[in-house]
Amino acid sequence: MSEFQFGPSEAVAVAFVIFVILVLWKGMSKITVGLDKRADDIRAQLDEAQKLREEAQAALAGYQRQQRDALAEAEEIIAHAKEEAERLKKDAAATLEATLKRREEQAVDRIAQAEAKALQDVRNQAVDLAIAATGKLIGDAMSADVQGRLIGEATGELSTKLQ
Repeated sequence: MSEFQFGPSEAVAVAFVIFVILVLWKGMSKITVGLDKRADDIRAQLDEAQKLREEAQAALAGYQRQQRDALAEAEEIIAHAKEEAERLKKDAAATLEATLKRREEQAVDRIAQAEAKALQDVRNQAVDLAIAATGKLIGDAMSADVQGRLIGEATGELSTKLQ
């Protein structure tokens, strides 16, 4: 039987294996702790990123809701403005029609007044002309005695009528 002998290279190899085993045994807990810490940090960052993503989505949804509300409000304002414009248009048309009718009535009244005044003026002139003609005819046909007597009677009657 041959005996197994350790030479310097086998001793270095065994020492190296023992060294690696000791380093792994002692260092594994530190490596594991470091890897666990790193995994926890990554998990925390992922949770933070997820939280930020959810907040961003909530903010986006809020802004979209505000935009929809603003658009709806703008549409309501436009519809109200159109209704108001239509109402003002109708009011203006009614006011214009009433004003035109009132002015037409005023013009008709003025024309009627002018006709009545013209008719009264013609009557007055006819009466004046008739009185003048009658006076001329009576003056030509009556004597001075009759004229004096008529004037006296008229003045007498006038004083009694005025009392």
